[in-house]
Amino acid sequence: MIPVQGMQGLRVAVLGLGRSGLSAARALAAGGAEPICWDDNPLAREAAQAEGFACVELTRDGAFEGVARLVVSPGIPHLYPTPNRVVAAALDAGVPVDNDIGLFFQSFATSEWDEFDVAPRIIAVTGSNGKSTTSALIHHILEHAGRNSQLAGNIGRGVLDIEPAPSGGVVVLELSSYQTDLARSLTPDVAVFTNLSPDHLDRHAGKGGYFAAKRRLFAEGGPDRAVIGVDEAEGAFLAGQLSEGAVDDRVIRVSVDRKLTGPGWQVFARKGFLSEYRNGKQAASIDLRAVAGLPGAHNHQNACCAYAACRALGLAPKVIEAAFHSFGGLPHRSQTIGEKNGVRFVNDSKATNVDSAAKALQAFKNIRWICGGLEKEGGLDGLTDASSSVRKAYVIGREAAGFAMQLKVEAEVCTTMADAVARAIADAESGDVVLLAPAAASFDQYDSFEKRGDDFSQLVQAHIAKG
Repeated sequence: MIPVQGMQGLRVAVLGLGRSGLSAARALAAGGAEPICWDDNPLAREAAQAEGFACVELTRDGAFEGVARLVVSPGIPHLYPTPNRVVAAALDAGVPVDNDIGLFFQSFATSEWDEFDVAPRIIAVTGSNGKSTTSALIHHILEHAGRNSQLAGNIGRGVLDIEPAPSGGVVVLELSSYQTDLARSLTPDVAVFTNLSPDHLDRHAGKGGYFAAKRRLFAEGGPDRAVIGVDEAEGAFLAGQLSEGAVDDRVIRVSVDRKLTGPGWQVFARKGFLSEYRNGKQAASIDLRAVAGLPGAHNHQNACCAYAACRALGLAPKVIEAAFHSFGGLPHRSQTIGEKNGVRFVNDSKATNVDSAAKALQAFKNIRWICGGLEKEGGLDGLTDASSSVRKAYVIGREAAGFAMQLKVEAEVCTTMADAVARAIADAESGDVVLLAPAAASFDQYDSFEKRGDDFSQLVQAHIAKG
C-alpha cells in the first residue's frame, strides 16, 4: 500500500466505494487522515463499514464542513454531461476535488529515497487505443530485463494498492481520460500517448475536451521524456508543443503510417519492421512479423511505444527484442483462442469502438467477423476501408438488425453470441479467421467487454474440444 502523504489529521471525503474508492480510503487512513465515505449503493456502504470506515451522506447540508478534499472514483462525472450532485456540493463549498491517481503522485516519493542508489521511476501510458497492451508490454520488458516493475492504474492493481518502490524500481501506469482529467498531481518520469480516436465524448463534451483530458498528463506533469504517437493531428500537435526544436530528444515521436525523419528521436514501424532513428541515423531495427503476441499494425504501434519508453530508461534494443518474443498478449485483445480444421479463432472483445475494430480487421485475412453491441456515437463509416478482408459479418446485440444495415459487407443478424459463433463455424473454411471485434460497447448484453470475450472464448473452446 502507498499511504497518502500530506493529509495527516485531515478529514477527507471519498465518493464511490468500488476498487479505487475503497483503496483510497485505506491509503488515506494509513497516512493518518480521517476518511468519510459515501456510495449510493447500500451494499458498497456496508462493505466500507465492515472495514471500519464511517459512511456519511455527502448530499446533506453541511456535509463538507471541515472536509479538506473530496476523492472521486473515475466512473463518477465531475463536469460533463452534468456534475454529480456530491461533486457539485463540494465545489460549492470550496472543497478541492481529486482522485486516487492524484493521491498516488502526491504520495509515491518518500524520505527513504534519500538512501536509494537509483530513484524509482514512473511510466504513465494514455491514449484511446492500445493503452493496456502498451502498459503490459512495458511491464513485461522490464521484468524480462530483471528490473523491479509493478503494473497498476486502469490495468492490474489500483495505484494505491501497490508496494512502495525499491531502489531502481519502476511503476507502469495505464491511465484513462477519466483519471487524467481530474488528478490534481500528475508527475510521471516518462509519459506515453499512443493515439487518439473519438471515445467517451459525452463525458468530455466532445473530442476537444477528450484530447484536453489526455494532454494534462504532459502539460501538467512535465515528464522527462514524452513518447508521442504522431499519426493523428492531435499527437503531432502535442509533440510540437512539448518540443523545443527539431533536435530536442526529450520527445520521442512514434508512427506506423510513415518513416519519420529528422535530427530528433523517432521510432516507427513500416512493413512489419520497427526502426529507431536518432540524430538522423538508424540505431536499431526489429522484425515484428514473427512476434506472435503482437499481430497487426495496431500492435506494431503498441510495440513502438513500449520500445521507446524502455529505451528512454536505457534498456538495450536486443533486450527489448527478446522480450517481445516472449510476450503472450492480453486477454480480449487480438487473443488467439485456438485453431481447428485450419480455422483460427481470435478474441478482440476490447475493440469497443470503430477505430480499434478497424485495426483488428486490418491485422487478419479471410475474416468471419462477429460484431455488434451498444453502438457508440459517430456511426460505422470508419469500418468501410478496413472491411476488405471480411468474408461475412455475424451481428450480435439487441439492435443487431440496425447495426447490420450500416455494414458494407455481407451480414447475418444473429443477435446472440452463441448463434453468431455457430453460424461462423458452419461457414468457415480452412484459412479463415473467426474474429470477435465488436466495434461497440457490451452493455446491452454483458456487464463488461471481458464477460463478452469470455462468452466467445468458452463457445470456441467447446467447439475445439469436440471430436
